[in-house]
Amino acid sequence: MTDSENDPETGSLLRPKYDSNGLITAVVTDDSSGDLLMLAHMNAEALQLTQDSGVAHFFSRSRQCLWKKGETSGNIMSVTEMRIDCDQDALWIKAVPAGPACHTGRLSCFYRKIADGKLERIA
Repeated sequence: MTDSENDPETGSLLRPKYDSNGLITAVVTDDSSGDLLMLAHMNAEALQLTQDSGVAHFFSRSRQCLWKKGETSGNIMSVTEMRIDCDQDALWIKAVPAGPACHTGRLSCFYRKIADGKLERIA
């Protein structure tokens, strides 16, 4: 199988497929532990700022604005690697967090599990 540089699924050109709101989903994991830290969304500007600065930027759907992770808390995420899935509609960001990833103060936004229809804290 030959990969064409222009083929979005196998080529080498970055061509993110943003949704109808201009966003792409980004999953963030801890670079050293591999733990899932958070899920967020990026628009083209957030993706470019992240690539240019090495610090994670996202787009807040609730506030409808760009935000730099940790800008107010100091808990920035230094990006060590970014990957995109095969059809370029989701990102995987590996990062070194400077503190808790969740706005609740927890290390991960995924601190509860679903058990018997209820939520149980695990971290």
